[in-house]
Amino acid sequence: MTADPQQKPSGPAAAATDFAALHHAGKPLLLPNAWDHASARALAGQGFRAVGTTSLGVAAAAGLPDGAAATREETLRLAMALGSEPFLLSVDAEGGFSDDPDEVARFAQELYAVGAVGINLEDGLGPVARHAAKIAAVKRAAPGLFVNARTDTHWLGDGDGTLARLDAYRQAGADGVFVPGLTDPHAIEALVRHLDVPLNVLYSPGGPTVAHLADVGVSRVSLGSLLYRRALGAALEAVADLRAGRTPTGPTPSYDEVAGLASPVRGPGQGHPRQVI
Repeated sequence: MTADPQQKPSGPAAAATDFAALHHAGKPLLLPNAWDHASARALAGQGFRAVGTTSLGVAAAAGLPDGAAATREETLRLAMALGSEPFLLSVDAEGGFSDDPDEVARFAQELYAVGAVGINLEDGLGPVARHAAKIAAVKRAAPGLFVNARTDTHWLGDGDGTLARLDAYRQAGADGVFVPGLTDPHAIEALVRHLDVPLNVLYSPGGPTVAHLADVGVSRVSLGSLLYRRALGAALEAVADLRAGRTPTGPTPSYDEVAGLASPVRGPGQGHPRQVI
């Protein structure tokens, strides 16, 4: 896949519209998830028009727990670093880092202000009304932000209540819905038929291929923490090879290639550009 020379559309509204359109392009939006500046730029360099973040990768890199509302500042800091890059950015914000819908909305505004075009909000199997209130508050505060409403009925449970939760989140204003842990093609296809918004699923190495997911109507395929975990696995494999006297195999970017992923150093008064809502 070659790099796409097209630049991010000017203005947050245009960028958000462009991101939403990727969910209706006739094939699934394959969304790789980055955990830092270098991984995001490297993925964009492979031609991915949009890049997401992974809450596990962001949390683990900072030595913090995932899913515990502990990485608000780290998540915002990464969004600030990536929001002005020439790719579309969607941010995994766990449950919004608060149970207060107004607090979640303020965080969403901050993300939108630094250039993010999407936010992923998970319910953690908590109260449906509370998660719906978060979604509604975000859409009032940042109408252009693509809200991907995640339910954990298959991730943390047996799938019971999926439709009722998704319907409530859609009525609250969600632009798309996300059901990680759902891998049965027949169940996915039935869900697609029920929904009037794009369905996002999490790619599973033991589940359907991306092509198969396209065939059953999935609009977005996220990679979640897979790439971060694979990167850690590759590092452990390389050091095990070295310790055993073997030469590590697999692609290894050069020092200059990795150094080239850094943004230019900004001089005094050249802070990160912020969009005004």
